[in-house]
Amino acid sequence: ESVITRTPDMHLSLRWAPSRVRDMRGLLVINPRATTTSTRVTDVLVHAFADELDLSVTMTTHRGHAYKLGEQARLDGLDLVITLGGDGVIHEVVNGMLSDGPGDHVPMLATVPGGSGNVFARALGLPLDPVEATGELLDGLRERRTRTIGLGRVTIDGGEPQWFVANAGLGIDAEIIEAMDEQRKAGRAATPLRYLNTAVRQYFRRTDRKHPALTVTRSGSSAVDHVFVAIVQNTAPWTFFGSWPIDPCPQADFDAGLDLFAIRRLGIAPTLRATRRMVWSVSAGSTKRSIAVWHDQAAFTVQADRPTPMQMDGEALGRVRKAEFCAVPHALTTVI
Repeated sequence: ESVITRTPDMHLSLRWAPSRVRDMRGLLVINPRATTTSTRVTDVLVHAFADELDLSVTMTTHRGHAYKLGEQARLDGLDLVITLGGDGVIHEVVNGMLSDGPGDHVPMLATVPGGSGNVFARALGLPLDPVEATGELLDGLRERRTRTIGLGRVTIDGGEPQWFVANAGLGIDAEIIEAMDEQRKAGRAATPLRYLNTAVRQYFRRTDRKHPALTVTRSGSSAVDHVFVAIVQNTAPWTFFGSWPIDPCPQADFDAGLDLFAIRRLGIAPTLRATRRMVWSVSAGSTKRSIAVWHDQAAFTVQADRPTPMQMDGEALGRVRKAEFCAVPHALTTVI
């Protein structure tokens, strides 16, 4: 039996009586603007989870809404938060759930892929099809299959620490995401071809390829300076071009520290070598003068000598001057 109510912020919420998965209380957070989310798929997923859980369902309406929902889920003592959408909605929900830090008071996370990249869901080994992923997660709940993973945390310009689940970056990758956000606002879909065209246009027409802005430092080691692009991975791959993984740091793993891929030259030849390495996982031809790679790092800092675009989990954050990264092991429990 279902009861339709309204949440305090007047967004639609549905609740079902406790059911078969040990009376677990859960929240399903849906991003209705996610790339591959449809009304039909959403309806199927809602009913599938509702048959197994004491479930509330809320659709996000604005940026930051999923953060509030994740935070409230923790305050309400829920057992589980499920996301339907891309890495952006996961990013917000996780930051809300961990706003008071990791611990037993934090709900478990289950994620159904519904975005364009779905890096986090794919890294966990979930099917890309949302209906198949839902079936896998329901089996995981019944069989109590979970994995506790490490996350990345970053303090930007001395502000409050933020969490990221998959990746972060400063430089051209963040510029591309900013440009894609503008195209999405204009009603254009985030297709792989559009990403490629945007990347090529950004590289040749807009990015400063002569004056590197970034310096990366870590304890007990000399700095890596003259850096144009700093990619930080908490898992592998970094992203996808359609179904093809783009993986500058293939050793990155939820059970290890953070990995860094720093590009120090943006001429055409060094860029092609870096691109080959990311696409084919081939390091031949790479040199310390053009690329620096760090694996399994506990902490490091990226300093910019001018405001530089930054992204986390595919979300543009604007311009920053300093980003202090650290790895936090055993930060979040996920259903797999």
